Amino acid sequence: MSGPLLVLVGPMGVGKSTVGQLLAERLDAGYRDTDDDIVAEQGRAISDIFVEEGEAAFRAIEKQAVRRALSEHQGVLALGGGAILDADTRALLAGQRVVYLSMDVEEAVKRTGLNAARPLLAVNPRKQWRELMEARRHLYEEVATVVVPTDGRTPEEVAQAALDAVELKEA
Repeated sequence: MSGPLLVLVGPMGVGKSTVGQLLAERLDAGYRDTDDDIVAEQGRAISDIFVEEGEAAFRAIEKQAVRRALSEHQGVLALGGGAILDADTRALLAGQRVVYLSMDVEEAVKRTGLNAARPLLAVNPRKQWRELMEARRHLYEEVATVVVPTDGRTPEEVAQAALDAVELKEA
């Protein structure tokens, strides 16, 4: 299998970055986050891209960042919450070891406070989060090799559950 050891997908605030870094340490592998790639490449925050250019422009940038990371990165890769919206991206994830980190809305509220720094949740965050998940859950499930619930678990517990689920051994 070429590409990353493991790809993490899931909604904003689920802990992809935190869990991804823990997994990379445990697997003695590199860690990469496509959101970080976009910020570095664009020289501005993702929320600024949304405000200045709109969601469609951001998604085009994101699609290229994901394609590049999938072809270049050999370690643990975390994708932005909406990356799975693109059909080409979902096709690229076929054959990859993809872990969908899931959580319910109450857990999302606890973790993110559903704050305004999340451009897609600026107005009525709980309702918008639920609607985003209704639109995206089946796409996360479509690309996932395994689903790892994160509700009520520490990042360490989630990382271990992900390792167990995909049957990867720590380095």
